[in-house]
Amino acid sequence: MCRRHKSLDGYRVQVRVHGPQQLSQIRNDGAVVELPKRKASVAAGRPVGIEPGTFRKGKLSDFGLQLRAKQKLKGYYGDLTEKQFRRIFGEAERVRGDTGENLIGLLERRLDAVVYRAKFVATMFAARQFVNHGHVLVNGKRVNIPSYRVSEGDVIEVREKSRQIAVVLEATQLPERDVPDYIEADHSKLTATFTRTPGLSDVPYPVMMEPNLVIEYYAQN
Repeated sequence: MCRRHKSLDGYRVQVRVHGPQQLSQIRNDGAVVELPKRKASVAAGRPVGIEPGTFRKGKLSDFGLQLRAKQKLKGYYGDLTEKQFRRIFGEAERVRGDTGENLIGLLERRLDAVVYRAKFVATMFAARQFVNHGHVLVNGKRVNIPSYRVSEGDVIEVREKSRQIAVVLEATQLPERDVPDYIEADHSKLTATFTRTPGLSDVPYPVMMEPNLVIEYYAQN
């Protein structure tokens, strides 16, 4: 196959490509210049640095899909460490019931997740910092551990001294998202009650989460 292109110096350049395993040739004013071979992985359609088996042209392998599902869910909650996420998954496995639903419920019971869902702050990352800095009370007591596990009926509130912080005032007015129905929030008092543990279908994720693929990932790794 030949293609003609006008070069910067005005000469017509003809490029002839014979196939991925052969060299390309450039003819310029009668001269023939051989181009170096592409790296085999690129020629084969697999990006350099990607392990065989995790990438298919136009389609991820089963392992790739499972890994992506895990990273997506883990990253959503403030980019938990692998150790933290694996520990939560282990708890979800030990609890009676569906492991995927249990996993979602445990993640949503994290204090930073509840602070975010209640719209006290704008992002999950901000929620982690907000809790870390001691701005949150649980049942009247200050808690500064983002992973603190909230129970049904717990009341979460922003400390009196922290209620005029700009990020809080701005977050409560955000129109982009609503407070889910498993949290009762009163933005006039900056309080929220965790009424029940949600399942996957209850959580307003911006993208589709696939805990079933997370289960498959850990079953093999």
